[in-house]
Amino acid sequence: MINRVFTLLLCLSWSALAGAADLPDLIQRELLDAPLLRGGFEQSKTIAGFRKPLQSSGDFVLSRDEGVLWRTRKPFASTLALTREHVLSRQADGSEVLRVDASRQPAVRAINELLFGLLQGDVAYLVRHQFRVLGEPPKAGSWALELQPTDPLIARLFVRISLQGDHHVRRVRFEETNGDSTEIRFAHLATGPPMSREERAALE
Repeated sequence: MINRVFTLLLCLSWSALAGAADLPDLIQRELLDAPLLRGGFEQSKTIAGFRKPLQSSGDFVLSRDEGVLWRTRKPFASTLALTREHVLSRQADGSEVLRVDASRQPAVRAINELLFGLLQGDVAYLVRHQFRVLGEPPKAGSWALELQPTDPLIARLFVRISLQGDHHVRRVRFEETNGDSTEIRFAHLATGPPMSREERAALE
């Protein structure tokens, strides 16, 4: 379940900026502060021991106050709804497959907070709570970071998480401790329109 939630979301030469406490602030200044974000995604998951990655695509909407709807369209339709209180998975016909209460599962709450931080590009939150950050100052509006887990729950699952972006997060790559990896690329990002009544209902 934990790995599925993370699936929601190029080798680079990194230079560690020891003591560079202002790096997260520099990245944060590049990012657009938007209460809502919509877009499409393409996801590629490589499983250790298998040569061909698993491909999927779809769209998402993130509301800072209400939650995230992650809608996979291909190869099979499904919806994952995340709020700060729960995780909910539905099939294409709307039937509920799984519901997890974050208050009863500390790991789920930690992952929800991480996903909100990643999708919103809340670098300051990620640094304060869960990661050591490696990277370089932004150049021409573009930036890249490598996050190394310091939170024990996250460190059990991931070796590192890499992000690239400009005024939005454009790419996230998860490298797992079991040798698997997941890369998600975002496109067609927009800050509206607001969530519809149907989208809000899907979060409940």
